[in-house]
Amino acid sequence: MTDALPACPECREAFTYEQGALLVCPMCGHEWSADAEDASATIIRDSVGNVLEDGDTVTIAKDLKVKGAGGGVVKVGTKVRGIRLIDDGVGDHDIDATVPGFGRMQLKSSVVKKVL
Repeated sequence: MTDALPACPECREAFTYEQGALLVCPMCGHEWSADAEDASATIIRDSVGNVLEDGDTVTIAKDLKVKGAGGGVVKVGTKVRGIRLIDDGVGDHDIDATVPGFGRMQLKSSVVKKVL
C-alpha cells in the first residue's frame, strides 16, 4: 500500500486511515477494502471518449432544454469549469457543475466534451 491513502469514496474527505485490512473514513464512518477500491473505480468518459476527472473544464456538445422554474436552453459550446464527478446522480447524470447563466445542475457525461 502506498503512503498516501485514497479519499473516501462516499464523502470524498481525505482523512482516511487504516484499520486492519479496511480503510475507514472518520467523517462519515464508511469502511471499505483497499483491494476493492481499484476494482470499483468507475471511469467516466465524455461524448467523444475522453476520460473525465474532477476539476476538468468541459463544453456542452448539444443544446440542452432546462426543466424547472426558469426554463431555457443551455447552448452548444457553453464552457463549464470545475466539474465534479458523482456516483449518486439523478438517473444517469454523473456530473455536478455550475453552468454559467443557469447555476448548479447535474449533467450527463454523454452531452459534454472535455476541453483539452
